[in-house]
Amino acid sequence: MEPSIRSLIKERKYPFLFVFFMLLLCVSFLLSKNNRYTYLSVTDLQNSPAISSSPNNASNAPPPPRPLPPTSSPNGKENARDGLTVSSPPPRIANRDGGLTISSPRISNRDGGLTVSSSPPRISNRNGGLALMTWELCKIKGSVAVDYIPCLDNMKAIKALKSRRHMEHRERHCPDPSPRCLLPLPRGYKIPIPWPRSRDMIWFDNVPHPKLVEYKKDQNWVWKSGNYLIFPGGGTQFKGGVKSYVEFIEKTLPSIGWGKQTRVILDVGCGVASFGGYLLEKDVLTMSFAPKDEHEAQIQFALERGIPAILSVIGTQRLTFPDNVYDLIHCARCRVHWDGDGGKPLMELNRILRPGGFFIWSATPVYRDDSRDLGVWNSMVALTKSICWKMVAKTVDLDGIGLVIYQKPISNTCYEERRERDPPLCNQKDMQKQNTSWYVPLRRCLPPLPQGVSGNSPTPWPERLNSRPPSLSMEPRDEEIFLEDTKQWSARVSDVYLDGLAINWSSTRNVMDMNAGYGGFAAALIHQPLWVMNVVPINGPDTLAVIFDRGLIGIYHDWCEALNTYPRTYDLLHSSDLFGNLKQRCDILVVVAEMDRILRPGGWILVQENMEMIDKLIPIFQSLHWETTVHKGQFLVGKKGFWRPMDREA
Repeated sequence: MEPSIRSLIKERKYPFLFVFFMLLLCVSFLLSKNNRYTYLSVTDLQNSPAISSSPNNASNAPPPPRPLPPTSSPNGKENARDGLTVSSPPPRIANRDGGLTISSPRISNRDGGLTVSSSPPRISNRNGGLALMTWELCKIKGSVAVDYIPCLDNMKAIKALKSRRHMEHRERHCPDPSPRCLLPLPRGYKIPIPWPRSRDMIWFDNVPHPKLVEYKKDQNWVWKSGNYLIFPGGGTQFKGGVKSYVEFIEKTLPSIGWGKQTRVILDVGCGVASFGGYLLEKDVLTMSFAPKDEHEAQIQFALERGIPAILSVIGTQRLTFPDNVYDLIHCARCRVHWDGDGGKPLMELNRILRPGGFFIWSATPVYRDDSRDLGVWNSMVALTKSICWKMVAKTVDLDGIGLVIYQKPISNTCYEERRERDPPLCNQKDMQKQNTSWYVPLRRCLPPLPQGVSGNSPTPWPERLNSRPPSLSMEPRDEEIFLEDTKQWSARVSDVYLDGLAINWSSTRNVMDMNAGYGGFAAALIHQPLWVMNVVPINGPDTLAVIFDRGLIGIYHDWCEALNTYPRTYDLLHSSDLFGNLKQRCDILVVVAEMDRILRPGGWILVQENMEMIDKLIPIFQSLHWETTVHKGQFLVGKKGFWRPMDREA
């Protein structure tokens, strides 16, 4: 063969044969390289070993962040994986001899809207070889498809409930198996309006729910103006606007100290979250929550505005927060019967309210004297006395709207001196368990207040962000780990995340850390115009109280299930060493499908894992038509587009 080629070149005969031969070699080489990221081994997905350490460590501290690798190899050359970009899936390729077919998913876009189809992603594995996933749209009828929340819209489970008396139908009922399909986009969906303009106006097409506009038109919650929804800052209990309402509270009780003594608060039944949105100006971080559809899409409005919020309800289960973490809890006509079910709803607030923390209640029983309101007020007086809450203020503003402020005790003295110990103190054994609020029933008891260092209040904001958290273990090693964790995250965010990954941080407002640890990622971003929902997985170290001690917010969650949020509500999802542990418990495809559900088109993922796990994740995100890049051999950056699979039944 070699002499023949030389002869052809020398004699210049049949030059096209030589060109054809060289092109064939080039194409073969490119195809072999591309296969690394086009196909996914089903066996790899099912049987990969754990990447992270076991969650059952002797210490409750999370593992510290992995140190950054050197920017260059020992011989001075750049890492070959640094900056590796993986493109979207290739067009159809047929291999008749090997029996392998790769088909690029088709896109359907009718008049700006996407069609609804069905089914989980299919994994083709012919002849025991490699596979490529294809996705389909979820089988959900009607307009609910674009706003589907798997664990809150499980109608089969909801219809089977024996009672709805305690809001059971608004609680979590997750489908089994978890969905592995994609949701369509609303017709006319656009990239959200950036912060801070989004606090006051959002695109109507992104959350096309007109009923709340009509229902609350006299209370200045929200207006519709052309293509926008406008939020003027009104509310049921603050007729003069949220600004005057917040100032009225501070005038009534100056010791609240917005943004100093009071940093993290909970707004129950938050409406469209104008209360929490305004308090951001005062360095107060508010977790706003309400049940799904109590008022149409109020939490969806809040998140589209760029205000922290989550779907939840005080029903029969505990809220997904630790004990003793909120500086203040607020309820303005939040429609919760605090004295119902033996007072369990108010005792749940008592559980999560920090010792010495405040509860602000603005509702008609506070300032009206008809028989119904008087009955509720008298019940509230008896209940708050039984749990040792002290009324520190009761007043009425110029509009005739009243509020009362209660304070939780700072020691167990009152509990021990009660003549009638009803409600009783909670069982000490239950108090020693980790993650004691994930699918745990409400209890009619009072948790004993923490004593010693763990019972201290955090230092004022902003010093509390980097001070030793009171709830941190007294083990010297844990404090050392916490300080090192803070230092490493500060360096990583400034040196890599903000400058080295090509993420558009200026358009990033709603951020989630899927495996938050001590909250170091969120703490390092504190000066950016964004907020972070810190998620502590229920099967890992319980660090959520530390996160609240730092003046940040978060929740417990199991990533094998869907999150209590609307689709398309986050701009960036971050995770560090999450997928290795998840791989032991559930299908990674379920987690990726959920990430796609809650991430906005144009949004980003930032995943830190080792290359073994990244090599497994890339083909999955690639099958979703996301742009992906690998940086420094451990950071996978992905950007979601507008692609949706077509309706195969259309």
